[in-house]
Amino acid sequence: MKAVFPDLPKSQSALEMTNSTCNLTDYMVLNDAEKVAIATICLLIAPFALLANILVLVVIGCSSHLRQHPSYLFMGSLALADTVACCVFTTIFLNFHLLNPDNCSDEYLLKLGGLTMASTSSMGSLLLMAVDRYYVIFKAYKYNVLKRKRVVVGTVTLWAVAFFIAFLPLMGWRCLNGQSCSKLFPYVHRYYLGFWAILVLVVLVLILAAYGIIVWKAHRHDANMDAEHPGNARMRVDIRLAKTFSFILLILLVCWLPILSYMMADVVSEQISKLHRKVFTFCCLLCLINSGINPLLYTLRCRELQAALASLLSGLRRWKGWCWSNTSPIT
Repeated sequence: MKAVFPDLPKSQSALEMTNSTCNLTDYMVLNDAEKVAIATICLLIAPFALLANILVLVVIGCSSHLRQHPSYLFMGSLALADTVACCVFTTIFLNFHLLNPDNCSDEYLLKLGGLTMASTSSMGSLLLMAVDRYYVIFKAYKYNVLKRKRVVVGTVTLWAVAFFIAFLPLMGWRCLNGQSCSKLFPYVHRYYLGFWAILVLVVLVLILAAYGIIVWKAHRHDANMDAEHPGNARMRVDIRLAKTFSFILLILLVCWLPILSYMMADVVSEQISKLHRKVFTFCCLLCLINSGINPLLYTLRCRELQAALASLLSGLRRWKGWCWSNTSPIT
């Protein structure tokens, strides 16, 4: 157990030993042209992703009706996680690859922990939303008695677990020799990276299973309806759900599987080539893209949220008109 969770450095010499195990120049794999490309992509995607998620948070926060609905609390959790991820990812990513990397392991692990916490909470929120959709469609009688307090407790628990997992390296699960260090992230233990990658993969599998069960139950329901009313022409619910969920899952897998594959390769491989490290660096941008897609895919498409946004904008226009009409002209 001590080999996996080594004691925290208790002296300056121990901290210097931790810093010396990672040669940061080995992680600086981008040339000048690639740095420009990385910076351009980040600065194009990050503002849009940040504004979209903040918009979702503002609309849910300003609507008392949406705040009482469990589904929108989960959506708010997702938007909050993606907001934090956008800010921390852009800061740590550009600082490390374009500016001077952090020579202090604790400072780097603190920033990386913030990103890991946001990413873990984002994936957890997506899982809660998948389970929520199952109950909305097939367990409405139970869903209607679901207390808001339970939803809040569940969401807070998710964030607490994500916080604990994210800051394990800062609490001691870091590399103390060259062979235990990740080839993708400085100061990070290879086994911790594998642990987190497996955790995210398990969450992805559970999300796939939840949506698969929803489509399967919808297919059974439609088959029974067709058997009872063979002459009725209607839109198949299972086909519509299958198309929607397939698109959602495709986006999720495209954004996450590449980096998770590289993380698992880092655990089982002794060496990772410089080319593969460059590819991994660009694959990390898919996480930023995912944070920008999530509000469009899960929240802003909802009619209730669109109506709340329209009501909010209408209220702002009325307030602006009132302020304008009560402003005395300067004579």
